[in-house]
Amino acid sequence: MKATVLIVDDDEALRRALGDRIAYWGHSVTLAPDGERALEEAGRRAFDLVLLDLSMPGLSGLDVLDRLRESGCSAEKVVLTAFGSVQQAVEAMRRGADDFLTKPADFDLLRRVVERAIEKRRLLRANDALASRAADAKQIVPGRSPTMRRLLETAEQAARSDSTILLTGESGTGKQVLAEHIHEMSPRAAGPFVYINCVAISDDLIESTLFGHEKGAFTGAVARKEGRLETAAGGTAFLDEVGDVSARLQTKLLHFLESGQFERVGGTQSIEVDCRIVAATNRDLPKEVRAGRFREDLYYRLNVIAFRVPPLRERREDIGLLAEEFLARFGSELKRGPLRLDQRTLAILETYAWPGNVRQLKNAIERMAVLGQTGMLTPDLLPPEIVAGEEEASRDLLDLPYREALTGFKERLLRAALARTGGNQTRAAEALGLQRTYLNRMIKELGIGE
Repeated sequence: MKATVLIVDDDEALRRALGDRIAYWGHSVTLAPDGERALEEAGRRAFDLVLLDLSMPGLSGLDVLDRLRESGCSAEKVVLTAFGSVQQAVEAMRRGADDFLTKPADFDLLRRVVERAIEKRRLLRANDALASRAADAKQIVPGRSPTMRRLLETAEQAARSDSTILLTGESGTGKQVLAEHIHEMSPRAAGPFVYINCVAISDDLIESTLFGHEKGAFTGAVARKEGRLETAAGGTAFLDEVGDVSARLQTKLLHFLESGQFERVGGTQSIEVDCRIVAATNRDLPKEVRAGRFREDLYYRLNVIAFRVPPLRERREDIGLLAEEFLARFGSELKRGPLRLDQRTLAILETYAWPGNVRQLKNAIERMAVLGQTGMLTPDLLPPEIVAGEEEASRDLLDLPYREALTGFKERLLRAALARTGGNQTRAAEALGLQRTYLNRMIKELGIGE
């Protein structure tokens, strides 16, 4: 893990020697000659490790420790103290230091201390990332449909880069789940995955939420606060509903994407953060650009690698697989044991239009799991709108002339059979009692899969 390290020492020769050695080990180093400069650097960007001399003119190392703690700095802090100054080292540990080294610095011992501090920082980040996802555990479900298989293969390839990714598609299609999957497949997987809903937060607070604020920046800002982008350092920031951000925020977001820097609300110093941006929207951004509601340059900066997450009605082969995943999850959560759908229920799910996409399917399965009295879930447990949709589809066929109704029924039947068999035409033909060649001819005649 490449770490960001701040070295604070008034001895220029030692400061540079430490910096050169730690940079040689592959880490990013910033040097500060005194406490004031150290606090400026810590306010400008997030560090993984602060290596701090205790005996300095002006602000002492202990003073700097106090100020870092008050500002909410989350970096690991290792202090440098003169040989034999045990009392000073103990006081430093009491005031927030995580470890200490005596001078002159032993480089072998320094490397172990640095690596231990960085590993602790990495584990804390990984813990935070797991905790943030534990509340609503999700996992990507490998789709049976060719569309989803291609999407996941390409997304995993893109995950290896640091390029900005834009996910588009209707609400409920699973854009956040895909964003998390990209993060888990990336070299940043040990870092945090930070979710930011750009539309659920008011215009007054979204800027502070993203970029943080300084003490006194506005009423209620009683202390400096890091923004979500800072907490995403070393990991991924997921900007959900990015198409809804205000024009002023679009400008600031564009600057961050281009430079990796921003200023907190009420601040004047540039803060540098290394995080990967994955953004998502259900809006037609090119249309928003043409209407003047979204910056064209921001759109192109977000649209480096773009994926359209297809609606569920375009990948019906995945409905059964997703239903099985949700059944297993809710059966475990509700301590119901194994849950199954009867054939009629599965057929209804596979032919329903799903305007709410995967989210709606998940909610339907949860309802059935809660209301069901046995392990076999039947159509009477389905939400009313799904049952009504099935009845309406049947009535629609009855309103058509015989030949059109028959064609419509054949199409629905074939689509359901193909969805149930994951697109396998041989198995679908067997399930329907048809010859494989006859099924293939009907698929072509009805234009299924085109």
